[in-house]
Amino acid sequence: MKILVVSDSHGDRKIIQQLVDRYDGQVDGIFHCGDSELSLDDPLIAKMHIVQGNMDFAEFPDHELEKIDHKTILVTHGHHQNVNGGLLNLELYARSLSANIVLFGHTHQLGVTFDDNILFVNPGSISQPRGEYAPLGGTYAMVSSNDQQYTIQYYNREFQPIDNLKFSFTS
Repeated sequence: MKILVVSDSHGDRKIIQQLVDRYDGQVDGIFHCGDSELSLDDPLIAKMHIVQGNMDFAEFPDHELEKIDHKTILVTHGHHQNVNGGLLNLELYARSLSANIVLFGHTHQLGVTFDDNILFVNPGSISQPRGEYAPLGGTYAMVSSNDQQYTIQYYNREFQPIDNLKFSFTS
């Protein structure tokens, strides 16, 4: 399995179009974790799994569950699970839905952790990053998995992998 994860583009349609143009057909899915600020009639929506963020005015689903290669992927923005205060509520929500992988945004800060057999991935904001990695100017993540391992590689807006932001976890 190989998926692209992006979040918090906040109306920057151009970068989303570039990601779709570059990766459509090359990955098993393109996941947008909310705050896209795209309209419901935008043709890009058909190319992505997309959820509602706190700044979206279109009525996207609050969360989405997708199965790829025997993995259950939960996509949510994270604001309803109060991710700014930690991941406990998100973890409980993921467990209630039997998710193996959780993709979320909202904080505008990239992060990845593997806790008790659940992979949590925040790709950071592609357009308005915050925190330690804000100087990168925006990030997205590529998540790959096989039966033994998850690999998460972060990329910048120029589609270049960020050397010190590659992580592997044994599943």
